[in-house]
Amino acid sequence: MGMDEAGRGPLAGPVAAGAVALPLHRDDLSKVLKGARDSKEMNAMQRLVADAIIKEIAITWGIGHSSAQEIDVSGIISATKLAMRRALCNALERRPVTPDCLFLDYLPWPEQQDYPVCSIVKGDKLSLSIACASIIAKVWRDKYMNELEDRYPEYGFAQNKGYGTRAHLNALDRHGPCEYHRATFKPVRNLLSA
Repeated sequence: MGMDEAGRGPLAGPVAAGAVALPLHRDDLSKVLKGARDSKEMNAMQRLVADAIIKEIAITWGIGHSSAQEIDVSGIISATKLAMRRALCNALERRPVTPDCLFLDYLPWPEQQDYPVCSIVKGDKLSLSIACASIIAKVWRDKYMNELEDRYPEYGFAQNKGYGTRAHLNALDRHGPCEYHRATFKPVRNLLSA
C-alpha cells in the first residue's frame, strides 16, 4: 500500500494523507494509470481525472487528515503521521485487506508496528502506489481549501491552497489569521506575537 501526504508546508488548512493499494496483478495497470505521477507534477484537471480512475480500480484507498489545531499541538511531523494513520484506517475500513508493506514517500515511520514500512526517497517518483496516494491526498486537500474560500474569501485559499504566497501574506497582514491558520508556523506565529 502506497502512502503520501499533501499540505505539510502551507500556513493554513489541514495536512492530508492518502493510502492506495493497487491491483498489481493487472497487466494493464500502467496503461490504465498512464500519466499518474507525483501530484506536484500534474495540473488540477490531470489530478481530478487520475483521482477518479485510482478510486475506481484500487483494491482499496483511504484519506486521512490532521487539522491546523492538531498540527499546532503536536507539530507537523506528528500530525502528518496521524493523518497517515487515519488514511490507513480509512482504507482498511473501506476494504479489510492486510498490506504486505507500507510504501512511504521518504518519511520514516518507526512507530508503525502493524505492518512493515519501506520509506523511499523520492518515492512519489519511483512508486506508482505512492504517486497515486499523493494524487488522492492532493485532490482531497485542494477541495477542502476551495471550500474554505467560501467562508474566508479574503485569504484566497482557492488560489494559494494555504501556501505563503505574497497575496496570502498580505491578506494575513490586513486581516490577521483565521481559525484554519497554523499558529505555530513562522509568519502566522510572528503576527500573533506582534
